[in-house]
Amino acid sequence: MASDRSERSLLVTTPPHLGSGDTTPRIMWTVVASLMPVVAASVWFFGPSALLVVTASVLGAVITEAGFVGRVRLRGGSGVITGILLGLTLPAGIPLWMAFLGGAVSIGLGKLIFGGLGQNIFNPALVGRAFLQAAFPVAVTTWPETGGPWWALRGDNFALPFLSPDPAHTVTAATPLGLMKFEGEGTPLVDLALGTTGGSLGETAGLLILLGGAYLAWRGYLNWRIPVGILATVAVLAGVLHAVDPGRYPGALFTLFSGGLLLGAVYMATDMVTAPVTNLGAWVFAVGIGVLVVVIRMWGGLPEGVMYAILFMNAFVPVLNRATQPRPFGARTVEAPS
Repeated sequence: MASDRSERSLLVTTPPHLGSGDTTPRIMWTVVASLMPVVAASVWFFGPSALLVVTASVLGAVITEAGFVGRVRLRGGSGVITGILLGLTLPAGIPLWMAFLGGAVSIGLGKLIFGGLGQNIFNPALVGRAFLQAAFPVAVTTWPETGGPWWALRGDNFALPFLSPDPAHTVTAATPLGLMKFEGEGTPLVDLALGTTGGSLGETAGLLILLGGAYLAWRGYLNWRIPVGILATVAVLAGVLHAVDPGRYPGALFTLFSGGLLLGAVYMATDMVTAPVTNLGAWVFAVGIGVLVVVIRMWGGLPEGVMYAILFMNAFVPVLNRATQPRPFGARTVEAPS
């Protein structure tokens, strides 16, 4: 009997030996909760259209996921996060059937085709956004202005599938990035920080996005090195370019708070599945995204480059994970025989 107890006390198993108590559903729904203030801000600025667009994209993602993996996996909340993030990258006036289709593509092509949760290479929400950008470029880049009656729709949200929306239903406004790139006109920093500008739904709450990211980093649900590395890289490069030619290149604060940079850096680049698992890899990943964002914004044909930068660096994550793996403790290099 004593020998049995001693054998059990010396039993060695593979790590981890202690659990944090966090589960995948708990992490997912915590992220969803942290996004609710951002969604609320978009509804405040764009009215019911914002809520309709986010709801349509969530339904597209959730229904597609339920059709393939069932309700058990659905309770994990992964599809809900994908739908919310996709909706926040879209304009308030986009037809709802397009938002629904984007949510379905996000799950189908962005996740399920790779094997489901934990197997996808690219951020699913950005895969759906890239699909909509390619399939419906006019609708995706028609930005309604803020203001006006809150209850009024910001576009032809209820347009029938594959029919052209009625342009009379949309009062458009240029985004801060578009004004700067094509007209050389800046936007006050207060408007950028508070979100009182035209653009996608997720461009309306920069300060709320930062607060949500800080909370998730405190809980250990995202690697803080990624958003810090992205924003620091963008700030440094933008600051240098602005110092060289202030009339041509915007300053660091404008570059940080304009467009979807904050949403992408905090909520999309930090996706646990598609981000590097090592700290060194996270820094390299973040710097790469920051450099690409600045290059596309300053010299590319499009005013925004966050989506393409993240998707491009997602493709390098397997390489980064292999190249930046630390050497196991106690391991020695075996010398080749002479």
